[in-house]
Amino acid sequence: MQSLSFLDFAVIAAYLIGTLGLGLYIGSKIKTGADYFLAGRKLPWWAIGMSLVATDIGAVDIVGTGGAAHQHGLAVANFEWIGCVPAMIIAAFVFIPFFWRSGVTTIPEYMERRFNVAVRSALAVCWIVFMACNLGIMLLASAKMMHVHLGMSVDACIYLTAFLVGIYTISGGLAAVVYTDMIQCVIMIGGCLLVLVLGIIDLGGIEQFHAAIEKQEQVQREKELAQNQESGQADTQVSHTALILPADADTPFPWTGIFFGLALILSPAYWIGNQAIVQRSLGARSEFDAKAAYVWGALLKNLIPVVVAVPGLIAFVKFPELTDGDQAFPELISHLLPAGLKGLFLAAFLAALMSSIDSYLNSASTIVTHDFYKRFYRRDASDESLLKIGRTVTFLLVLWAIGFSFFLMTRSEGIYTIFQTLMAFFQGPAFAILLTGLLWKRATGIAAFIGFIVGVCFSIALFTLNQEPVYTVLGMDPLFQISEPFLYFSIWAFVVSFSLIVIISFLTKPEPAEKTEGLVFSLQPKRTPA
Repeated sequence: MQSLSFLDFAVIAAYLIGTLGLGLYIGSKIKTGADYFLAGRKLPWWAIGMSLVATDIGAVDIVGTGGAAHQHGLAVANFEWIGCVPAMIIAAFVFIPFFWRSGVTTIPEYMERRFNVAVRSALAVCWIVFMACNLGIMLLASAKMMHVHLGMSVDACIYLTAFLVGIYTISGGLAAVVYTDMIQCVIMIGGCLLVLVLGIIDLGGIEQFHAAIEKQEQVQREKELAQNQESGQADTQVSHTALILPADADTPFPWTGIFFGLALILSPAYWIGNQAIVQRSLGARSEFDAKAAYVWGALLKNLIPVVVAVPGLIAFVKFPELTDGDQAFPELISHLLPAGLKGLFLAAFLAALMSSIDSYLNSASTIVTHDFYKRFYRRDASDESLLKIGRTVTFLLVLWAIGFSFFLMTRSEGIYTIFQTLMAFFQGPAFAILLTGLLWKRATGIAAFIGFIVGVCFSIALFTLNQEPVYTVLGMDPLFQISEPFLYFSIWAFVVSFSLIVIISFLTKPEPAEKTEGLVFSLQPKRTPA
């Protein structure tokens, strides 16, 4: 990967200059806050759908998914097929058109209309804390990968990425994010597809690829069997091509966690309630575009495991002795791609990391501007002043992301791990208040606030009790003995929040009928966004 030719650097430079130029061109047309935060509600479905995919799949995901497939097999694809597609289809026909007709700018804004300002503020605080911290995490993780692949220092990579993404996001707002994401989506899928095709050709074709997987699995099974006979342990190996894995399998992707934690809780919470995701459809030019964008995104999502996870299986065959699965993709690039094509894949890699950072940057700025500045400081702020504030906040968030990424460099890996699971702390409770608020007119504001706060605290408590220093001191076993415990404690956090909302709602006075009119699914919104 480090041996890049002049042609590789030329391809990378062309991509970076093109992305920056497009973002600045769009920024020159931004005149108002509505243009900046919701792209003037003029976005077409095809651009939104591609932006959804580009935002969800970052550079870390490309490397991590390929690595997980190398180590654990194709079951990691369920994070896309089961963990995304069903929720996106449901969102397309039920929730997203509802939000679009409501005319809101942020999900917390809907929460105040439906419940009260306390619920709005609590949810907004959770999202801004997560987004702000995650900006620093994504910036640092991306810089470390760029450092390996481009040979630049980590510090220089942080500044370069922040500058490039910051310039076009500050300038063009949501429109710049969506249209640059659209190009980044094409480059990202194309680059990964290139690796997939060349890898299968290198192995002799699809049939030889399948045979090689079976042969390598047999070799590993014999090794494990010999080791288990010496230690007295049972055989725990599962097939690399299996999609559904037993609950007791030695894997981070058991079917119980995938189905109950991911498909039922985390996935719908993400695709229905994540501001960085939903904001694109709020800027759609019509209700049809808002719905079609999610359907188009779901269709593209079916491709992602093929172009990202399957190369991990190719690496499993070609480099079976790799101890670090995250090296699977880099090894494939190094061995398969000639000069010029390495630059194309690295451009795809840069596209993936930039598309995630710009989306969270723009959405964090929207929440700060609308849910805090406009709501509590200047409710009569003009559209032009909101544009200035939005750009200022975006600039400050870029500075924060740079500073926080340098702070993380001085800390242990535990900080990174904690913030990676930060969203799981509040996603279950957030989904509970969103679900009850949208579908049940009897849900009350007091119940939603208490249910959300208690659910978040409960989720954090479960996470804490599952940490080794804690359960060791307490003389207990970990609650969830898998590498991804958030798939389980998010379930219980949702159950606690949902139960409290239902119980407390029946014990408190119902919301006035005029307040819930147009804000509950059974009482459809009457106003169409201008």
